Amino acid sequence: MSDSRVTDDAFINSIIGEGTKFKGEFDLNGLLRIDGDFTGVIRTKGKVLVGKNGRAECILNAGTVVVGGVLRGEIISTEKVIILSTGLVIGSITTPRLIIEEGVIFNGSCKVTASTPPENGRASPGNGQKASVQAPPKEAVTAQGLRR
Repeated sequence: MSDSRVTDDAFINSIIGEGTKFKGEFDLNGLLRIDGDFTGVIRTKGKVLVGKNGRAECILNAGTVVVGGVLRGEIISTEKVIILSTGLVIGSITTPRLIIEEGVIFNGSCKVTASTPPENGRASPGNGQKASVQAPPKEAVTAQGLRR
């Protein structure tokens, strides 16, 4: 099978294709794309993409997670979670960075954690601090919630 290119020069080296059902534990290096049905556990330091037609019911431990389809379960990310406008997530998310597009359906809990310390032991921004979200000043928000 030839490798498929994705953004960030990452290679998709594992695919659960449309019409495919997979149940079990999936440990991998690299990137996993789910366009079919997956039930179980996924563990990777790389990326997991749930495509627009993908459905996953799982515990997902990954570096980066992108959800464009349906994910039910638990997401634990060491880098970031992106939920696209076509995404539906039911469950819990733990991540240092969370990006949710307009139109997403999310029902569950979310914990945005502080960044992990770098290997050299020097403090990074947010290291040892609680993560927080600040609302923009009231005068900077229009009726549609956009900044002027």
